[in-house]
Amino acid sequence: MPTAQPPGPSRTTRTADPSAPVRAPRPRRPDHYASAAAVREASSPVGTAVRRRPDTAAPSRTPSTPRTPPRYWLRLLPALLVLTVATRLPSFQRPVWNPDEGFLATQARMLAAGGTLYDNVVDRKPPLLPWLYRGAFAVFGDDSLWPLRTLAVLAVLATATFAAALARRRWGPRAGAVAGVLCVLGSVGLNPEDAQAATFEVFMLPFTAAAVWAADRRRWVVAGLAVAGALLVKQTGGAVLLPVLYLAWARTDPGPDGGRRRALLRVLAAFAAPLLAVALANDVSRTLFWTVTGSGSYATFTGSELHVLSRGLANTALFAAGAGGLLLPLAVVLRRGLPHRRVLTTDVWLWLGVSALGVLTGFHFFGHYYLQLVPPLAVLAAGALTLLTVDWLRLTAVVSAVLCTVFVAWGSHAGQADLDHARRVADAVRKETRAQDTVLIWGMHPETYWLADRMPASRYLTAGLLTNYSGGRDGPRVGEEYGMERSWPTLMAELVADPPRLIVDDSRGKPYRPARMPRLQRLLDSRYVLVGEVDGALFYTREPPR
Repeated sequence: MPTAQPPGPSRTTRTADPSAPVRAPRPRRPDHYASAAAVREASSPVGTAVRRRPDTAAPSRTPSTPRTPPRYWLRLLPALLVLTVATRLPSFQRPVWNPDEGFLATQARMLAAGGTLYDNVVDRKPPLLPWLYRGAFAVFGDDSLWPLRTLAVLAVLATATFAAALARRRWGPRAGAVAGVLCVLGSVGLNPEDAQAATFEVFMLPFTAAAVWAADRRRWVVAGLAVAGALLVKQTGGAVLLPVLYLAWARTDPGPDGGRRRALLRVLAAFAAPLLAVALANDVSRTLFWTVTGSGSYATFTGSELHVLSRGLANTALFAAGAGGLLLPLAVVLRRGLPHRRVLTTDVWLWLGVSALGVLTGFHFFGHYYLQLVPPLAVLAAGALTLLTVDWLRLTAVVSAVLCTVFVAWGSHAGQADLDHARRVADAVRKETRAQDTVLIWGMHPETYWLADRMPASRYLTAGLLTNYSGGRDGPRVGEEYGMERSWPTLMAELVADPPRLIVDDSRGKPYRPARMPRLQRLLDSRYVLVGEVDGALFYTREPPR
């Protein structure tokens, strides 16, 4: 019978070979995509966490994540759609919410009548949104903005979806749903005139969120195209290029094959190509003037410091109140000193930072500028909640829902003094003119042209482009000398070549009133007759009253 061998040493009792080299324990690297469970597990004496490279460490490939089951999006997207429609119902209750919508609607009619962008149809904005309005009017008619309000619902939905996808990839399915919901709820936490209108920021945000989403997945061409799309809606949308370039640098190996440089070049090439194509299609010099170089006086607050500061403080406080549900978990995490660096990652903070610069640009502090802060805040809030207990998630949901309800109710019952004034003036303009007559409305409400269904007598749809009153400047830097370069000679040439049947002075004592504009006042005195007043607006006609 064979003799039994003594049992060998078990795994738990095996002694180390004294001749073997001693290996130092491998240091743990911070986890860029760590979930709350992974963070807790990493700090526990038992258990292990999946190791992944951070975006701040030596560049590496983006960590792979489990594929999301289709039912996740089949459940989340309808819920986000219903929530978005519910929060934007007030937007369908008015024909026009603010002058930006009126400006875009009037521009679209001018383009449909044969106008040329940046020639006889002008504004300080890129061309994508005027083209969108023009296309919607061509398909659905130009007497209502409901198609644009519907597109705005889809834009908010797209923004929330990209935010959800970004958060889900990093911190799991629940974080994705939280980011999407918070993005929708936070998008209405402003004055309804800013939050419910179908204007620039609403259509810019899907592109900015898509740019960060694509860069997070190393899709550099898509990211560059998305940045270009954001800039072609509004200039400040181009700021998202910075976090995209950061991700291209941090997520690519610098090896000898130049992978990092190729990633950066792909982003920049994809970003530049659409901009160059649009500039060539609209004349390069005119496009640069109207979107970049011609707005120097608009981007300074000299002479209106107190006015600008008061508006900035008021709108910042209003946004902070409306975004209370997004700011709450961030404040708790930062105050407690939790290991937030594992969750609240550099690229999203950078996205939030450049969005804040977009709010500051031009020193106007309009409420709708703050909308660009919502997507990065929603993503950061979702990440912060992964570090907190479920009670904080419930509290965040309750606070966000209550605040959203308050702002939606405000939108449903908000006063409409400016709209009522524009309607009364538009009705009077319609009665005093024929359909083929042109009109000059000297004021800051371009929606009057659209409501009256009359074509403007000039390419300048507001007095702001000619006087620098744009943005509510109320100081000494309002006048002919502060208007856009060559604007006054162009205006006077238009009014002489094709005199409007009616000129409406809708300044109502503002700093841009004709009495302070010598050339316009001389024209009124020499060629026009005052025939009446409607709600404070003075009506001048070339024909004597009958």
